[in-house]
Amino acid sequence: MAMNVGSPDGGEDEVVSAINTTPLVDVMLVLLIIFLITIPVVTHTVPVKLPKETNIPTQTKPENINLSINKDGDIFWNEQSVADFPALLEKLKVVAVKVPQPEVHIRGDSDVRYEFIGKTVMACERAGIFKIGFITEPPPHGG
Repeated sequence: MAMNVGSPDGGEDEVVSAINTTPLVDVMLVLLIIFLITIPVVTHTVPVKLPKETNIPTQTKPENINLSINKDGDIFWNEQSVADFPALLEKLKVVAVKVPQPEVHIRGDSDVRYEFIGKTVMACERAGIFKIGFITEPPPHGG
């Protein structure tokens, strides 16, 4: 390393054009410490009571209708096969006029096309059924 002690002819000192980075580093370290201290205070959120997970078993009443649809689109009315959607609509129209109106629980296979589920819901709506529910499997805990 070289060091300038003074000019050889005894004149004025030269102007140093290098930036002194020591104050810059000091200021940056102070800002970094301030941000590290204040970030945990900023991340606190509004306290909100989140809903707890509940799994209420389905209360199947004898008058409820269980419609099952397998992956091929076959419809089953309480374990008995239904020929097609017009036949399903006619059966639903018969039970729709009962007082109190029964609930329809739809169990769809996980591989069934949405078209078959949609047609089943549409048949329930056309028959005038007001209470339609979907039966699903709850996800396993811990995964």
